[in-house]
Amino acid sequence: MAAGKTKVRAPKPLVAGNWKMNGLRGAKKEINALAKKLNKLDRLPCDVLICPPTPTLALLVETAKGSKVRIGGQDCHPQVSGAHTGDVSAEMLKDVGAKYVIVGHSERRADHEETNALVAQKAAAGHRAGLISIVCVGETEAERDAGKTLSVITAQLKGSLGDTFDPKNTVIAYEPVWAIGTGRTPTTAEVGQVHTHIRKRLVARYGEQGNGYRVLYGGSVKPANAEELMAAPNVNGALVGGASLTAEDFYGIISAYL
Repeated sequence: MAAGKTKVRAPKPLVAGNWKMNGLRGAKKEINALAKKLNKLDRLPCDVLICPPTPTLALLVETAKGSKVRIGGQDCHPQVSGAHTGDVSAEMLKDVGAKYVIVGHSERRADHEETNALVAQKAAAGHRAGLISIVCVGETEAERDAGKTLSVITAQLKGSLGDTFDPKNTVIAYEPVWAIGTGRTPTTAEVGQVHTHIRKRLVARYGEQGNGYRVLYGGSVKPANAEELMAAPNVNGALVGGASLTAEDFYGIISAYL
């Protein structure tokens, strides 16, 4: 795609919480607590998102109504409907009030053998339903140790994104697999290197609008390291796992932008 001539503004940060397979109905108290903290702010300089398990999605959409917290899904099937037992379509997520959907998370790629092509189909399904798709990429520890980080990321971006994707309907999340839930975190320089590489690949493919994509960092993000990580080059927010399960910890990460 040819580069455009119009300069694109730096994207508004997004701090997203992925609850994974955690949280029962009582988790709405954490949404209420987070919403109460955010509603005290005159202006919120970043978007805030929680992606809970599907069974609590509708409840938490209702809980967050009227607040600065948005709710999203953790995965979707490429098709609108059909004989796909246990799956959830993007339209179903949209129907209960979701605004985003995560696709291609490393746990889905590893545990369910999801390919780049399938991730691209799921992201497009999110767009079809009117959702913003968060496309995850990231290398394993073996790939990093072998010096393959950037080539792995390049291949995942190429295969997981479509030519019609744009900054309004797609967010990129870089999550080094070896840093998820391990307490091990890349240095700020390492994060900046990968995010800058992602930005260059986006610009190469989408022209100037490649600068408009939000590129999130995920992997053992905590209140103690959030400010440093969010200051790395081309980092436009975070995709947070365990630290998003409590309002106090998640707000501590959001505070990196306050």
